[in-house]
Amino acid sequence: MTLTTFALIRHGQTDWNAQRRLQGSSDIPLNDVGRGQALDAVATLSGYQWDAVVSSPLSRAAETADLIAAGLGLKVARRVPELTERSFGPAEGMQDGPELDALRTPGGFHGAESEDEAAERGLAALAALAEEFPGRRLLVVAHGTLIRVSLSRAIGRTLPSIDNAVLNLAHHHAVDGWHLEYLNGERLTAGQDEGELAAIAGAPSLA
Repeated sequence: MTLTTFALIRHGQTDWNAQRRLQGSSDIPLNDVGRGQALDAVATLSGYQWDAVVSSPLSRAAETADLIAAGLGLKVARRVPELTERSFGPAEGMQDGPELDALRTPGGFHGAESEDEAAERGLAALAALAEEFPGRRLLVVAHGTLIRVSLSRAIGRTLPSIDNAVLNLAHHHAVDGWHLEYLNGERLTAGQDEGELAAIAGAPSLA
């Protein structure tokens, strides 16, 4: 059966990331650090052959994808709306503190898209890409929370935060489902427990 490979890349840094603001579906652009991270990612990604590049339509992901694609001598095939980051509703733009705490609900924030909803949407988008590009190698630029919850649901394990502009490599098989090979730039080994996975995480993702 056909094996489709995905590089799932979180966009580069934005000013809101640097300020520890909850970003969500707000369209915040890359900053210069983020552009540098995108360019740095080319070295790692150039070790593979890629058949197509797609991204979320939000500008931070779109520009990251454009920079990476250009560095690889490719073009971005299209923007995929379903890859937009999880919406955090009224909490977007806030930093940790009493105002944000007042909006917290179990598993999220008042008025936000639930984690389950985001995971279902993200995984459905990846499954549709696997159907469209069976047996190919796809480079997908999206967002930290969307990648984390989608991959967590795909492999049935709770994954840690996703770092900016590093390699997460997953394989989709029509019968056997999903296998995660790289997380936050590190190769995974069989039987790693939740604590070992958590140790691979960088700073908490604010999308």
